[in-house]
Amino acid sequence: MKYAFLVATLTLSALFTWARQAPDPYAQLLPMPRSVVRAPGVFDLQSCQAVVVTDRLFGKEALVLQGYLKTAGLTVPVKYGRAGAANVIELATAQASGTKAEAYRMSVSKNSIVLRAGDRAGMFYALATLRQLISDQKKVPAAELTDWPAFSWRGYMIDAGRNFMPMHLLKQQIDVMSRYKYNIFHFHFTEDLAWRLQSKRYPQLTDPETMLRDKGKYYTEQDLKELIAYCRERHITLVPEIDMPGHSAAFKRAMKVDMQSDSGLAIVKNIIREFCSTYDVPYLHIGADEVKITNKNFLPEVTQLIESLGKKVIGWEPGGNFSETTIRQLWMEGATKVSANKNIRYVDSRHLYLNHMDPLESVVTIFNRQICNLNEGSPTALGGIICAWPDRRVHRPEDIFIQNPIYPAMLAFAERSWRGGGTPGWTAAIGAPGSDGAKTFAAFENRLLLHKKRHFAGLPFPYARQSDQVWKFFGPYPNAGDLSLAFAPEKPGFDPAHEKHVLERVGGTLVLRHWWAPQVKGVLPDPREQTTWYATTRIWSDEARTARFWIGFNNISRSYESDSPAAGMWDNRGSQVFVNGQIVQPPAWSQAGMKGQLERPLVDEGYEYREPALIRLKKGWNDVCIKLPIASFRGADWKNPQKWMFTFVEAGQ
Repeated sequence: MKYAFLVATLTLSALFTWARQAPDPYAQLLPMPRSVVRAPGVFDLQSCQAVVVTDRLFGKEALVLQGYLKTAGLTVPVKYGRAGAANVIELATAQASGTKAEAYRMSVSKNSIVLRAGDRAGMFYALATLRQLISDQKKVPAAELTDWPAFSWRGYMIDAGRNFMPMHLLKQQIDVMSRYKYNIFHFHFTEDLAWRLQSKRYPQLTDPETMLRDKGKYYTEQDLKELIAYCRERHITLVPEIDMPGHSAAFKRAMKVDMQSDSGLAIVKNIIREFCSTYDVPYLHIGADEVKITNKNFLPEVTQLIESLGKKVIGWEPGGNFSETTIRQLWMEGATKVSANKNIRYVDSRHLYLNHMDPLESVVTIFNRQICNLNEGSPTALGGIICAWPDRRVHRPEDIFIQNPIYPAMLAFAERSWRGGGTPGWTAAIGAPGSDGAKTFAAFENRLLLHKKRHFAGLPFPYARQSDQVWKFFGPYPNAGDLSLAFAPEKPGFDPAHEKHVLERVGGTLVLRHWWAPQVKGVLPDPREQTTWYATTRIWSDEARTARFWIGFNNISRSYESDSPAAGMWDNRGSQVFVNGQIVQPPAWSQAGMKGQLERPLVDEGYEYREPALIRLKKGWNDVCIKLPIASFRGADWKNPQKWMFTFVEAGQ
């Protein structure tokens, strides 16, 4: 008896100790649910006797949950039965949050976990939330949770037409999408460079001789069917894109005719018939952007055919002469006129191209973004899709994830597309220290970095903490176009702590003036040409050490033929870095001064895909000064925009 009492006492003591020490798992969820009301008690998953399904609608989801529990080391049977049993996880039907699609509720008590949803997608998202709550201790704190998405389309697009991506990497991305409640996978696989989907009627489309890059690599009929099924199992709709009549040079090389010719249109219609009879998908994206329409009947006839075959049509806007039934995917700010037409449904991808974004900037920009300029979706404003367009050749497919912020941006967009909200307008800035925006971003960044650590081990995740780094800005100093002029902040005796600064801003990447200004706001409220600015910060080190830093000044877009930096320069503006008064030399560029070529891969031009700079820090405070001169906001050409920006942050945090 004394032994039993001792065991019980120790067990309770261990439980109380765990409760005191364990961080709140509900505060770490991503995306954050609508409502979480904590309650006393803890459900111990190790005592779970069964996954009980009270409605066979959720039979497949029960097996998914069983798999999650098995991964956590728990063997739990699935049973069909009545509600109300103890020591079970129950999957039940309910109209969660009224009639909202994809909504769910979760009730956790010390005796059970009850998940309720009105549809299978909602139950799947309930499981995704529960999956994040399963800790090493296998205990879930009691709570009542209510949740639903702000937007019905929460998507991600990959361009596999220019750079072929193998199936295992496509599935890897779909798995991440599934974990974070995405439901649209936009798959772009035909391009000027190559047509990458098998056609049994026209096998010449995938002849290696018609491909200009990754020759002979394409997706078979079985591959695409497998991807469609893989997505469907995860409640993701695959949206295939066959670009027409634009981006169709590969078609022309294979078929020897232009798409907009009479014979070309006839072939396109045959391809559409073959596609629609082969693949079980609800949508077909026809692109139709960046092309001169010479045959005004092309898009109306193609649209009519696709709709007659039971598919809905999607096209890029700005694009061709679409019908009102075509769903528009917005890719330029000028497309806002479409959103004013109450008869046209649309998806937002404006300023959501990851290939143009710096890794740290991407998370800031997307987290702040107000999708469709709305706090939540509507019958016409469906949601958004972030897009990866790596036009430039890569050495290997994995480089796409290193050179582009795929996964950091994916997590930021998961939060924003599920929760809604955001800030009106487009901004690349976190804000001033202590501001509401900076505090809100810091809280999100904590969650993002926790998920990076837990769920992205071994995967490229180019991101480091930046919300705790504060910069003082001094300027503007007129330079008359002479980028070499030195001003007070870089001269001996200048002490930022005792000099009046113009503004303070938070971040690891700071964009002084965005290259798409005024649509996108940077740090400076009134940037001027022929000026020099300085940014200073201080870094504390408990000991003298060599630290690794990401340093950059011109984050080259992965879709332009942008030039590589000249030898001995960080960029073409004469930007410089000083740490404790010592200049930090730029890298020895592998392709110094190379004119941009889409067929020449980037090697070390970006800080995120080269070795970090090694900087010796002294014990105590270390002073950092960044020099940021500019002559003109106009780049050498459209391929080389002036990206007046800098990155300085300790890597690997």
